[in-house]
Amino acid sequence: MANHATTAGPSRPDDRTDPHTDTGGFGHPGAIPGWARTWQRLMDWRIGIVPVPVALVLAGVLWYFVSRHEVATDLPMMIGLIVLLSFICAEVGQRIPGLRLVGGAVIVATFLPSALAYYHVLPADLVGAVTRFTKTSNYLFLYISAVIVGSVFAMDRTVLIRGFVKIFAPLAAGTVAAVIVGGAVGSALGLGLKHALYYVVLPVMAGGVGDGAVPLSVGYAGALHQGFGGQFAQVLPAVMIGSLFSVLIAGGLNLLGKHKPQWSGEGRLQPGGDMDEFLKKDEPAAHADVMTLATGMVTAVTLYLVGELAFKAWKLPAPVIMLVVAVAMKLGWSVTRRLEIGADAVFQLFAKVGTYPLLFMVGVAWTPWDKLLAALAPANLITILATVVTLIAVGFWVGRKVNLYPIEAALVNATHAGQGGTGGVAILTAAERMQLMPFAQIAIRIGGAIVVTLTLLSFIRFH
Repeated sequence: MANHATTAGPSRPDDRTDPHTDTGGFGHPGAIPGWARTWQRLMDWRIGIVPVPVALVLAGVLWYFVSRHEVATDLPMMIGLIVLLSFICAEVGQRIPGLRLVGGAVIVATFLPSALAYYHVLPADLVGAVTRFTKTSNYLFLYISAVIVGSVFAMDRTVLIRGFVKIFAPLAAGTVAAVIVGGAVGSALGLGLKHALYYVVLPVMAGGVGDGAVPLSVGYAGALHQGFGGQFAQVLPAVMIGSLFSVLIAGGLNLLGKHKPQWSGEGRLQPGGDMDEFLKKDEPAAHADVMTLATGMVTAVTLYLVGELAFKAWKLPAPVIMLVVAVAMKLGWSVTRRLEIGADAVFQLFAKVGTYPLLFMVGVAWTPWDKLLAALAPANLITILATVVTLIAVGFWVGRKVNLYPIEAALVNATHAGQGGTGGVAILTAAERMQLMPFAQIAIRIGGAIVVTLTLLSFIRFH
């Protein structure tokens, strides 16, 4: 996936053969007045997906509602507000020298909103409305549904089978090595082996906040007969900083892939297969009509609801069940070519347009800036960095040994150190490889669940 924080600049007017004539939309060609050509050039300049004149009007309207404390949480208001602010943040990240090369748009779109909310630069009414919308709309799960179903349905069956089997080797090896190296580094820096492991190293790979930091904190609090809040405050920073390091390294791996193309599958996990692992990027635009796209969207939502039902009944993670059902449909020849194209069109839509709004929402609602700053002690930072680097480097090395593209294998391991589903989105966006989301879900959900289970068992045993 290309980096879709579109820089402000005129898009190519490839819908007109002559810039001085136009049909006016009614089939009557004629010369375009000079003022109209100027206006059209302005409309071709965009901040992300928003034309600059539209952005100015939208900013003025939003300012009016914010100044009158009338920021609603309905879809029109939230779409306008979140889209505008998220793409402005991404644009800033795209223009910072150096940082833009390692996923600057992703980093700024996630962490700048958190800082602006914490320091009250963003009005309290706006922050409250975005937070409520984020927590009630479940947009994160809609996004993940579209990405998982679209990428699985568009994948070659043979490569899908081999990929899911092989990805466990670099993931398991990287996790074990990261625990050993991270524990040793933390102990050497004076954190103590137990503290380094249980409050720094293992939380990094526990699957994010809701599925990782929360159950770990509950387990720790119960074993120590202490309050949940104190334990959560110690565990959360490692999750957030680990995800940040993973995003930075993912951006670096993307650059490495451009210089060493033999190490990169450009989103394909492994060589081989009877056809390309994924549909061509321009195919949805060429073949997916509105009805086909809608079919893909409804299918993705249906599979998500199946996952939710499994969670209600058996407490199984909804994204994992959704992934299993999508894979079963693909392997069972239940996905038609039309559905493949529709699902992939939905995937492209969310990956290209929906990523930065999601990251902005997460930054405002779920990324506490003060907790992030609390983890900046040098010993903690070095230990977290050693853990993440080891996890990714071992994934790279083992990936080569089992005939996976090493950069792709390393990136899947990187998502194991992400901040849950949102961290996986940020990491794969920085790497321009959103097609790896199905494999990332294995690392995040299944890998995180295994880490949490084994961590709590050992914590109870040794405390």
